[in-house]
Amino acid sequence: MHPDPKHKITLFALFSTRRESEIARAKHTDLDPETSRLFIKDMKHPGKKAGNDVWCDLPTPALQVAQSMKPIKSKVEKKRALIFGTSKDVISRRWTEACRMLGIADLVFHDLRHEGISRLFEMGETIPQVAAVSGHRSWASMQRYTHLQTRGDRYEDWEWIQRVTKT
Repeated sequence: MHPDPKHKITLFALFSTRRESEIARAKHTDLDPETSRLFIKDMKHPGKKAGNDVWCDLPTPALQVAQSMKPIKSKVEKKRALIFGTSKDVISRRWTEACRMLGIADLVFHDLRHEGISRLFEMGETIPQVAAVSGHRSWASMQRYTHLQTRGDRYEDWEWIQRVTKT
């Protein structure tokens, strides 16, 4: 298990628009750095419980975070293959604990997905480009993000992402 990668999980969630369960299941072998994509097995879908496997584009900061997580040796083969070496329940519990410790009452982990998708639209990405990252297949489910105005990438010069991905 990696020593507490919650800061990297948070950045990955924000920039990749991935859900907790998708982050927890992501394996190093699911990552294709040459095409900047991640294979998501059984992505959440309203009509399909299983077999909804999708390749999703990874924006550069998300790819950098994933690549900064080096495979570690572990007694459990399954854990070694995971990018972040943790479970959905641990991600959820640590997120809740961090918000409680910081006095944040109204922030859930899924808000990072919404922020990430909104950011892509604010950067001027098109609906197909954003859908390639988020995995949305329905225009109706993406409409909530389209009222945003283009204003660029507010995280472009964010020093924190540079420090985290270099470790």
